[in-house]
Amino acid sequence: MPRYPDRRVPYYICPRCKERSVDIDAREGFSKDAPACRHCGFGFLFELLDDYYPAPDTGFVVTDQERRVLAIGRGVFELTGFGEPDLIGRDVVEALQLSDPKPVELAREWGVRRLGEQLSITTRAGNEKHVVADVFPAYDDDGGLLVALTPRRG
Repeated sequence: MPRYPDRRVPYYICPRCKERSVDIDAREGFSKDAPACRHCGFGFLFELLDDYYPAPDTGFVVTDQERRVLAIGRGVFELTGFGEPDLIGRDVVEALQLSDPKPVELAREWGVRRLGEQLSITTRAGNEKHVVADVFPAYDDDGGLLVALTPRRG
């Protein structure tokens, strides 16, 4: 029998290394230091309502509350052709030319996850690429987003 059966144990995911962690010791929320990835030290962690297993070729983009790109994780360059200098500070919807801004807007405005959104992006070379987008709001005061983009198959 679990020691704390009513306690919700938060799951976190790192956009840079894609490692998941479980906050079993409550270290993430009660420190004067911002939470960082325990595996690679990256400064952005996103709390998930459920554990999330991205595909190996998923790319992560971290935004602020105004949709501006703060950081990109592993897989974004391979998917889009854009490096961090090309995207930092730009609106994620405009920079990647997302075919539909609604999933990003809904996640931002209502604080809800949008999973399995069928979208297309435009790569640095100008090619349209079909992707599945999962958009996660930050559950803290900064109001940012984690946008996971996975190439669609078939």
